Amino acid sequence: MGDVNRQELARIIDANLNRAREGLRVLEEVARFISNDEDVSKQLKGLRHAIVDAALGFGFDREELLGARDSEGDVGRKIQGELESRRTDINEIIASNFARIEEALRVMEEFGKLISAETAQVIKDLRYEVYTLEKKFPPPEQ
Repeated sequence: MGDVNRQELARIIDANLNRAREGLRVLEEVARFISNDEDVSKQLKGLRHAIVDAALGFGFDREELLGARDSEGDVGRKIQGELESRRTDINEIIASNFARIEEALRVMEEFGKLISAETAQVIKDLRYEVYTLEKKFPPPEQ
């Protein structure tokens, strides 16, 4: 695993898995309650589950990920970008959550290569599915 230990990798995978799932959930709510698009809502839910399933391919179970989590001691916990604290419209929420998901998947892919090249490839493929979905994401109903 190089110079990164298993617990550090588990923390990285856990944080980014959570980040991706959270972003997908926000978009799922937009598709479901604002755009009223059942198909896209189902796609997002399916992606959320696929990402969790793929992450299991790194060999961490839920207990190990939770055990590696250090929310209180996380040095990045209170770091927040200026744009993160404000949103002016639904389109900013959509764009920021797609970016959050894509970045999280990229991190999981890169660090995942230290564990399993096959699983990292699955994560990469899921990232490209997110890129595709972003292009066709339904605009909010007016």
